[in-house]
Amino acid sequence: MLRALRHRNYRLFFVGQLISLVGTWMQSVAQAWLVYRLTGSPFLLGAVAFATQAPAFLASPIGGLLADRFERRRVLIWVQVAAMVPALLLAILTLTDRITIPYLFALAVVLSVVFGIDIPTRQSFVVEMVGREDLVNAIGLNSSMFNGARVIGPAIAGVLVATVGEGWCFFINAVSFIPIIISLLMMRLAPLEEPQVRRHPAQELADGWRFTFSHRPIRAILILLGVASFTASPYIVLMPIIADRILGAGARGLGILTAAAGIGAVIGALVLASKRRVEGLGRWVVVGAVSFGASLIAFSFARSFSLAVALLLPVGFFMIIQMASSNTLVQTMTPDPLRGRVMSLYAMVFMGTAPLGSMMAGTLGEKIGAPATVAICGAIAICGGLVFARNLPALREEAGRLSAGLKPVPVVPEGVPGE
Repeated sequence: MLRALRHRNYRLFFVGQLISLVGTWMQSVAQAWLVYRLTGSPFLLGAVAFATQAPAFLASPIGGLLADRFERRRVLIWVQVAAMVPALLLAILTLTDRITIPYLFALAVVLSVVFGIDIPTRQSFVVEMVGREDLVNAIGLNSSMFNGARVIGPAIAGVLVATVGEGWCFFINAVSFIPIIISLLMMRLAPLEEPQVRRHPAQELADGWRFTFSHRPIRAILILLGVASFTASPYIVLMPIIADRILGAGARGLGILTAAAGIGAVIGALVLASKRRVEGLGRWVVVGAVSFGASLIAFSFARSFSLAVALLLPVGFFMIIQMASSNTLVQTMTPDPLRGRVMSLYAMVFMGTAPLGSMMAGTLGEKIGAPATVAICGAIAICGGLVFARNLPALREEAGRLSAGLKPVPVVPEGVPGE
């Protein structure tokens, strides 16, 4: 289950990224509560979430291109530095009581652009740290790291928001980028093959798009990922409403609810990390999608806080089973020279459909209520999973040919000095 941690570079990355993600989740929960405290509006909760996600959709192709043109570690270092700035500004404005909704929108847009560059770069960097043989395990551990932070961060944020306010959550997030920067600087990496001919950026982007959309397995996985992201956003966006108005649990309850989904996701990620081979992951994607939708519907009917917490465990579990399995399958079918651009499309689908789900959550939440909105999203997720299941047998043969044709990625063995 911990095979990828035998690689020194990945151990450094895991520790640094975990600390940074705790800060990111603290900011996410604190920002949602701040919007709710200032406005009480489900629509503005959805609108700010849209601003946090939509610009990443536009920035992801730039991130993919940078990841394939330059050393990915160096790109990641500059991205972490850039992410510190809006987090620090948000902390200062909140702690000095100068924060307003327009400021929140502006800083959310800036941070979203930065994350749009970060996601494809970070996703495509994993194989450089562990090689293709440990990629399944590393992606599973990455997901457990992300969702472990999703447990720790909201729990801390819930306490801090209730006691000292949202501003200190934003400040801690700004500081949390320092460990990952240090970790990246300490790595030793094997040199990757440089492209012999540089083409126009638009042509290089087109190469990545052409590869992605000309292969049915990758295309089908990305479509289902878009459905999953669209249906997952509303329950996350509406969580402050559900925690306060439906369950009467307040800010602390919001932290616990978010953490419960995170615990389920950590368990799911560790289950995936224990898998040694990619065979069978297509079925995992189907089970994850359908079960995630069913769990969302069950959660929408919960009116007891303890029952809601219990139902969020399978929500998180099956959501990460689907998404992490999808990530693994896409990466195992992608050649390294195109990895950044293909993963930028992965990020575009993930980040591009999430804002639409967020806006739908805000609009429907105002009209029919948060629980009914979550139930509708669950039904959509089930339909998406069933359509993918119907096409799965026809996708397997081409997926096998893509995976078999890829050459190994060089990785620095443990104890080898230099770069």
